[in-house]
Amino acid sequence: MHEENLDGALAAAQDGDEAGFAALFHTLQPAVRRYLWVMVGNAVDDVAQETWLQAVRDLPRFRGDSVAFRIWLFRIARNRGVDYLRRVGRRLERPDDEALQERASVHDTVQEVFDGLDLAWALRVLASLPRHQAEALMLRVVAGLDVPQTAQVLGKRPGAVRLATMRGLRTLARHPEVLARQAARRPRPPSARLAGEPSWRTGEVTR
Repeated sequence: MHEENLDGALAAAQDGDEAGFAALFHTLQPAVRRYLWVMVGNAVDDVAQETWLQAVRDLPRFRGDSVAFRIWLFRIARNRGVDYLRRVGRRLERPDDEALQERASVHDTVQEVFDGLDLAWALRVLASLPRHQAEALMLRVVAGLDVPQTAQVLGKRPGAVRLATMRGLRTLARHPEVLARQAARRPRPPSARLAGEPSWRTGEVTR
């Protein structure tokens, strides 16, 4: 759903329109679940439900447009995820707070790493990252938030978000499974083809 349509759904939901809230839910729930899956694993459904229950309860007090709503919703999701991790005795990792200039588009870099790969596999690989790196990447790529917006959700400074994002990207780029899949997708030179395999350019068969 385009952002202007999401604004309309938000306004309707705040007026008590169930169809408006349903539009918000169906548009944002997939991203909420993917983010929470990386954060809390198999507890994703319970934590997502807690997130939306709080959103329903607090929506009349929310003020802002659909972009602000997206930030607000993911902040709720993160808070509920942190609560869950505390209940089960797990701790969030915290990145060093040092500045790092963002050298490339996060979406483009992740797209390059995961281009053509299935979502379930990509999420599993992301979940193997340190948690602060996985959260930053999920909010940037899946939720579509920029650095300042992601910083608002995570309660960190933009420099820490950039650092976690770039470290996560470097880790992904070196991940053995990512490297293996990238290598498998590269076209082989003619000399590397097996005998009897047709050339994709000429249709000729190597001898």
